[in-house]
Amino acid sequence: MAGRKRMKLAAIVLLTVLAHTGFVGSRMLVSLFAIHRHASLFTIGLLMALYALLPMLLAVSAGRLIDRVGTLRPLAWSGLLLVAGLSLPYAWPSLAVLFVAATLIGTSFMVVHVSLNHAVGSMGTPADRAVNFSWFSLAFSVSGFCGPLLTGLSIDAAGHRPTFLLLAAFPAAGLMLLYFYRHAMPHRLGPRSEGGERRIIDLLREPRLRGAFVASGLLAMGWDLYTFVMPIFGSSIGLSATTIGIVMGSFAAATFAVRLVMPMMARRVREWTVVTAAMAIAGCAYSLFPLVSQVPLLMALSFLLGIGLGCAQPMIMALLYSASPPGRQGEVVGVRTTLLNASHTLLPLAFGALAALGGMGPVFWFMSAFLISGAVFARRRDRHAR
Repeated sequence: MAGRKRMKLAAIVLLTVLAHTGFVGSRMLVSLFAIHRHASLFTIGLLMALYALLPMLLAVSAGRLIDRVGTLRPLAWSGLLLVAGLSLPYAWPSLAVLFVAATLIGTSFMVVHVSLNHAVGSMGTPADRAVNFSWFSLAFSVSGFCGPLLTGLSIDAAGHRPTFLLLAAFPAAGLMLLYFYRHAMPHRLGPRSEGGERRIIDLLREPRLRGAFVASGLLAMGWDLYTFVMPIFGSSIGLSATTIGIVMGSFAAATFAVRLVMPMMARRVREWTVVTAAMAIAGCAYSLFPLVSQVPLLMALSFLLGIGLGCAQPMIMALLYSASPPGRQGEVVGVRTTLLNASHTLLPLAFGALAALGGMGPVFWFMSAFLISGAVFARRRDRHAR
């Protein structure tokens, strides 16, 4: 039984690597292709916002669907749509098509993400969840390193259009893996919840869930802003696509390194203690970005930021699943995804406009202030949880 669970977790991790490589690479590629097409900073912000617009509106419904039918069919259909979204700009390489592609890629990956999170959360005992999510989070670190690096190398070697096709190959391989492991994916996860109306407000009123939602949103803002800002910031100081990919790869390498030790730490350190440290480290790193332009220093700051943001994700997911009502785990992940994508939709627009008016410095410093404030909030939750 333990061997089957390990194989299932390994398959989920590999599926995540393949899907997320295409997704995270596309965010860098869409930004750089838009810059290549002389798009404004506001237009680039709008493109990044479209990644999150429909996920913001549909994530709760997706979570409820997955609670009812399990993960297999949602994973299969969303994987096909992810491949289609990545292939569109290869077939029709224009700025207008990027708007359609960004919407399709973001929406399909949201369903992939909710499905895989739900599958991991259903494995093992509550005491195992932080460890399982630690291994699961390693997948995002691997793909977060490979996606930008491969994208940058491919753009410089072959151009923007072939790079879209390269990225589409990764989720296509994931669909093949899903076919071979389809019987390992549960048809329905956990017991159905009690009858009656299922209201989102009831989840938001739960103090443990509400605190985890707030912390998760702040950390995701920090992660999402880095993905949005770094290609623009790198281009503004004259870095090549390959160099931008290397700088962003150092961020992913840090998340991998810190998550590699998280399974050992998960049983020894309180969740809120880790979240407090994560926000403090990330806030300090963001405050320094506008002050440097040398590649080694940018890599060092990206690595520091990756350590901060990378260590908190498994703990946040463990907190959410521990506080979730029975039969509503997928819905809780959907609510979290909705809240995150609400910020992802608004932040690129707001920070794109702010960057157009005042440069990149205020963008970094605003994010630093948010994260430092979040560290104070998490510290209070940590004291309350003792």
